[in-house]
Amino acid sequence: MLQELTIKNFAIIHDLNLSFESGMTVLTGETGAGKSIIIDAVGLLAGGRGSNEFIRHGESKCVLEGLFSIEDNQLTYELLNSYDIEMEDGTLIIQRDIHRNGKNVCRINGRLVNIATLRLIGETIIDIHGQNEHQELMNPERHLAMLDQFGDKELHRLKAAYGTTYAAYKEVKKAYDKWQNSEQELAQRLDMLQFQVNDIEMAELGDHEEEELLEEKNLLMNYQKITAALSGSYDALQGEENSGIDLIGQAMSEMSSIEDIDGTYKLLSETIANSYFQLQEAASDILREMDQMAYDENRLNDIEKRLELIHQMKRKYGDSIAEIKSYYEKIAVELLQIQNREDHINHLIKELNTLSEKVIQQGKTLTKKRQSVAKQLEAAIHEQLKELFMEKVVFEVQFFNGKAEPTLETAREIGLDHVEFYIATNLGEPLKSLAKVASGGELSRMMLALKTIFSKSQGITSIIFDEVDTGVSGRVAQAIANKIYMVAIHSQVLCITHLPQVAAMADHHLFISKTIVAERTETHVEALAEPQKVEEVARMLAGTEITKLTLEHAKELRELAKNQKTKQLN
Repeated sequence: MLQELTIKNFAIIHDLNLSFESGMTVLTGETGAGKSIIIDAVGLLAGGRGSNEFIRHGESKCVLEGLFSIEDNQLTYELLNSYDIEMEDGTLIIQRDIHRNGKNVCRINGRLVNIATLRLIGETIIDIHGQNEHQELMNPERHLAMLDQFGDKELHRLKAAYGTTYAAYKEVKKAYDKWQNSEQELAQRLDMLQFQVNDIEMAELGDHEEEELLEEKNLLMNYQKITAALSGSYDALQGEENSGIDLIGQAMSEMSSIEDIDGTYKLLSETIANSYFQLQEAASDILREMDQMAYDENRLNDIEKRLELIHQMKRKYGDSIAEIKSYYEKIAVELLQIQNREDHINHLIKELNTLSEKVIQQGKTLTKKRQSVAKQLEAAIHEQLKELFMEKVVFEVQFFNGKAEPTLETAREIGLDHVEFYIATNLGEPLKSLAKVASGGELSRMMLALKTIFSKSQGITSIIFDEVDTGVSGRVAQAIANKIYMVAIHSQVLCITHLPQVAAMADHHLFISKTIVAERTETHVEALAEPQKVEEVARMLAGTEITKLTLEHAKELRELAKNQKTKQLN
């Protein structure tokens, strides 16, 4: 739920910090005071479209920040994990800065995110319904998803199983279509693969051949330098005149004659002796290296040619011999498949037939379950509409594939079904598409009915109603107030309203007004105590002049609301 909201330099709001509670909170006040501006700010934190027109006149940017408690919202947690956004104590801090130059900076728990990511995560924690915002109901493409949302675990299990099978079917179908290309294309591909396979095979590349060749080339190219160094070293150690080893041997003899006199001399004698024998061994190794050294110009040329071949192969098939071999294995398999095209296509056809039957079978099972869930949804909607004084309205979930035999051509990743909500608003009228015939007031009540049903399972932590009660009064107004409160039992609800019946049902009441500060209009928000709540309900009942009778009526409304809330909680 939304716990804290900070707004700076946004429209007519200079600097505002609001705290929110769970349950139902109403926002009331005079027209133009900034009620919808506050809701707009929350909408931007949920990834709504931003504009520099929101920035307060004379300022370079506006800053919006919201602190949310996401409680046990599993979908939000999964999304945060997928974007590597860390969480602490189940709280989420969303910040959005909109600059005069049009730049938007969005952060979630301090992590920079783009607008698309902000919107994706925001949709899981905030649900805003405005007076004309009933997109889900107006879009038949969304009706199937709404039906599935109402379904139980069994429906979701069947849907997941179908989705896995359908994805496998599409993968095999894609492979099959690829093999159904023209014979000319396959022939060209066959020639190219055959050439590449032969080319790589003829090269006979060794796993570490390039490194070994480069090492040998380096030795041959430095032949003179190496032989000169070896010869000089050997002469210094074992030469005919002033042999280094002979001199050290002399020192060893001298020290061995006194090593029994003192321990220090013994250590020195051993050190010199070790050096003498090590140098003798080194001299032997140098002599052996000199004997093995031979310069072969033809070998150097062979190495150069071989390295050039490897370079050409790398340029054509990969950045290393390992990559070339990996590519060879891949094209060898494809070549074999093309050479055995008929066998491979027959295998794909067999697999495709098996998956096709499974898609239809699982799709039919899913359809049957959805039809059962649809009857339950229809009954639940009728019950809700009856309480909203729309008892004459008939609501039906229509399946357009229910009578015809389903085919793979009509199958989708979500199932075989094409579903749309239909209603008849008056007795005796035929059922028609909800999106085409419902009026604004009917859509508002239909949306409230659905929201009441779905609020338990939807997982949205904050639901906002922006004047969805416009154009109603009397007993319908009271019914809408009851429904909004029922939604607030399971989710935090923020509601802008002009109806006293709705305001009377609120757990918390914020009054929005305009003040003049330094010749600038600013929005002021006040959390009302009980006496002030009664006065505000009275103002909404009577208008500008509040009488004693109006106050008594407002108190009565509040008492009736308390009784109604107690009844709904029980």
